[in-house]
Amino acid sequence: MKAIIYCRVSTEKEAQVSSLKRQRNELEELATEHQFEVHRIIEEQASGYEIERDGILEVLELLSNNEADLLLIQDETRLGRGNTKIALFHQLTKLGVPVYSVSHQGELTLSESDSMVLQIVGIVEEYQRKIHNIKIKRGMKRAVENGYNPVQNLSNQHLAHGRERKEFPIEEVVRLRQNNLTFDEIAATLRGMGFDVSKATVHRRYKEFVSLENNV
Repeated sequence: MKAIIYCRVSTEKEAQVSSLKRQRNELEELATEHQFEVHRIIEEQASGYEIERDGILEVLELLSNNEADLLLIQDETRLGRGNTKIALFHQLTKLGVPVYSVSHQGELTLSESDSMVLQIVGIVEEYQRKIHNIKIKRGMKRAVENGYNPVQNLSNQHLAHGRERKEFPIEEVVRLRQNNLTFDEIAATLRGMGFDVSKATVHRRYKEFVSLENNV
């Protein structure tokens, strides 16, 4: 199995730099012990409370692209601290990536409290997906009831490909708005038809359209 070694220290002090080297050596030994192939070694000096770290973002990208099978760290605090640690473990759990640590001399096991928090996060995320899908269905239903014909716009979906500015049928946005649909419901309706747009984008484009119409 291919492994990523991730080492982190919080400062550039000499003692911390030595710790970085020690982490790397210990993790290479751990990989050898478990017969893992080391695909990449990533080291960085950054606070564990920060989520925007080049090193950890590279780790997630490699794992998301299936370039490696598991992650090796010295202990769970090297991955992150506080809410950042929970967020990163949640991402790794969603990716199905095992985490091995030197402190556990094998696969890392989270504390009971951290495991409980992850379960709660998972439940909340699942309900958010359900709510999102319900909003799309509700928006589509209201749009159809108010005369929206989604078939007429299927042939226009190719217009959005390869463009930075997202394209969607603004005339339908105007009509749905006139039928008292909210921008959130309109955005959900468009997403249901394959147009990847947000409420903010729909609202902004609608205001641009109305402004142009008023100036004609």
